[in-house]
Amino acid sequence: MWLFCGLISCFLTGGVAFLPAPQNLTVLSTNMKHLLRWNPVVQPRETVFYFVEYQGEYESLYMSHIWIPSSQCSPTQGPECDVTDDITATVPYNFRVRAMLGSQTSAWSTLEHPFNRNSTVLTPPKMEVTEYGLYLVIKLEDLGPQFEFLVVYWRREPGTTEHVQVVKRGDIPVHLETKEPGATYCAKAQSLVKAIGRHSAFSQTQCVEMQGEALPLALALFALIGFMLVLMVVLLSIWKMGQLLRYSCCPTVVLPDTLRITSSSQKLISCRKEEVEACAVTVLSSENLLGAWISET
Repeated sequence: MWLFCGLISCFLTGGVAFLPAPQNLTVLSTNMKHLLRWNPVVQPRETVFYFVEYQGEYESLYMSHIWIPSSQCSPTQGPECDVTDDITATVPYNFRVRAMLGSQTSAWSTLEHPFNRNSTVLTPPKMEVTEYGLYLVIKLEDLGPQFEFLVVYWRREPGTTEHVQVVKRGDIPVHLETKEPGATYCAKAQSLVKAIGRHSAFSQTQCVEMQGEALPLALALFALIGFMLVLMVVLLSIWKMGQLLRYSCCPTVVLPDTLRITSSSQKLISCRKEEVEACAVTVLSSENLLGAWISET
């Protein structure tokens, strides 16, 4: 009887033993991460493989309803498949899965309702608020390249004004403007996905007290004195360099003692006209004496 039923089963399935198809296909999507899951096909002491295919709006309307194998899960052993990379547009996508064990292949099991990524669940981003000096520092979790973040921060006091800043990506600390020391500031954030035109709820508000203090007067005075000393050194260096260049390009020439005039110029000018002839006679007599001395020697 069992042999007869087995032969009937092989005849109905084209000579291939019957393998149950995966059931209960569903897509779980959170923060633009899409995971296709199904109930596993249980075969004792056997490893069952699964093949996943998808069909988008373009394949359905313009490519004769063809199915494309998933880039991550053809084949896969587990009862789930990350189809995030397969979903590239905000249009309905359909998925189907079948099981394979050796030469046995199950029928395709199809997703009951097409999936659109605009139905993903957006959760508030994880946020860390700290202070660094007089800066308010905010670090957000990295949710992927499609996410931006809207950060709202304010000083915790009555009638305060909220400030808004857009952060292009997470996992990078963002230094907000300088804050007043001793004051308490609060912040919250939400994630934005322009591809689907949606945003998450705001995260829980976090507050931090600014611990930084203004520079003390003594430190400011020391800084001023240091600046003046540096300025004096720079000016002295410039003057010294000018002196070196001056004496290198235009050195001072010192006359030898033999070329210096020892008699006063005023004394020569005070010589009266009537003394000129006497001076001349004195000069001539000196020359005659010099000639006589030469002739005697």
